[in-house]
Amino acid sequence: MVERVLDGRYALEMLVGSGGMADVYRAKDQLLERTVAVKILHQQYEHDTEFIGRFQREAKAAARITHPNIVNVYDVGVAEGRHYIVMEYVPGRTLKERIKEEGALPVAQALHIAKQIAGALAQAHANNLVHCDIKPHNILVMPDGNVKVADFGIARAVTESTMTYNDNIMGSVHYFSPEQARGTIITPKSDVYSLGVVLYEMLSGHIPFDGNTAVSIARKHLEEEPLPLCRLVPGIPPVVEALVARMMAKDPAQRPDSSTLAADIAHTEQLLRGDQTTAVPAFDPDATRVLSPQEAQEIHAAVPVEENTEPVPVNERPFYQKKKFKFGIVLVLLLGFFTGFFLSFGKFWSSVEVTVPDVTGKQLTLARQILEDQHLRVTVAETYDASVPVGIVVSQTPEAGMTVKEERTVTIYVSKGGEEIEMPNLRGLKKEDAISKLEKMGLRLGSAYETYSDEDSGTVISQDPRSGSRISKGQSVDITVSKGQKVKKVAVPDVQGVPLDR
Repeated sequence: MVERVLDGRYALEMLVGSGGMADVYRAKDQLLERTVAVKILHQQYEHDTEFIGRFQREAKAAARITHPNIVNVYDVGVAEGRHYIVMEYVPGRTLKERIKEEGALPVAQALHIAKQIAGALAQAHANNLVHCDIKPHNILVMPDGNVKVADFGIARAVTESTMTYNDNIMGSVHYFSPEQARGTIITPKSDVYSLGVVLYEMLSGHIPFDGNTAVSIARKHLEEEPLPLCRLVPGIPPVVEALVARMMAKDPAQRPDSSTLAADIAHTEQLLRGDQTTAVPAFDPDATRVLSPQEAQEIHAAVPVEENTEPVPVNERPFYQKKKFKFGIVLVLLLGFFTGFFLSFGKFWSSVEVTVPDVTGKQLTLARQILEDQHLRVTVAETYDASVPVGIVVSQTPEAGMTVKEERTVTIYVSKGGEEIEMPNLRGLKKEDAISKLEKMGLRLGSAYETYSDEDSGTVISQDPRSGSRISKGQSVDITVSKGQKVKKVAVPDVQGVPLDR
């Protein structure tokens, strides 16, 4: 098809990409004299009228969105029975190609890219357009290091109309949200999950879930937790790991809103740079304040001491002056005591009420800052929790939403990760006994597979993780149970009327 002209306007110059949905060509827009990218749908979609209608509507909706990190859509049309879409041509390579060539990206670069993608998603979602296929293959990295998100609208049309678990979507299923894998309603939070997977891959160089089939990968999105980033990237800041964990939460309600995600990432960048600043009030010489020891010393040094050339003998001082002097000392001491008392404890009697913010799921430093910004005191306690990354708040007391007085102490319980124990040997146990043993050790049953073997029916013949390995409490364990020997069925011949000697 190269060197052909579509609709007398778009001269195809070179095939630059091909996927399960379409072929992409670099082309010349002869009318506006600019280089464009033309995506031509595969013929398998041409007779699907429902899909074609949705494709055209979504592509036109995408064309109305303008954002510096979104590939612009210029035109949609059909030529010689083939539907096509004309887009901005972006020189460079895909994010997937960069990860393959360079491996894991530095934390700062990964966050910078994720922030740009988050901004693009927020703009699209504000226009009621969900991407549905956020993955590194659809992120174009420009020579200056900035990125653009491609295929807005197109991916949604494919997802809603034609997607099945086959080889054509193996590249996408690695980035599916649990609700996409389940086949339920897709929302903007679905894109947030997929971006979390992309960020996980940028930071570690690995996808969080993999398998031999699309179905097995989809099940992992639904049932399993990814390997903690701290095990793949030693020294990764906990606040970054917490951000990825929130984005990849199984429950969409626990993920950040796309409208604030870019700001969340920017705040994470500030924490890593140490950009937290406090406003310093202008100096007011007339304001009442406590002098520092250094200031007091400087003042005393600057004030000259007058010599009394004619001291008054002690026995010549009037009696009332002596009593006045002693009374003054007592008064100063009392005033100092009560002043210090009220300065130290007066805040506990504050009548100002505040609402306790929700800091569960947040990194310790951020949680402390949020609470202190509300003029609340913070006490930190540690607890084991295999489902929550190390350094992340598991729970809090008082609970979020309660109304309390300022300076009230809030206790936050921070995860120490899962308490590690030695994996027991389950082989040879009956399935029920194996489950009971797991529960007593604080573990839970994951998947229970069945297969034929020479072992007695109902007996555990294998396990994952293997016995003797280190495992965190709360982690799931998969087992395989014997179905007994497979009975070989044979056809019984009809021997009625046949002599016994035969």
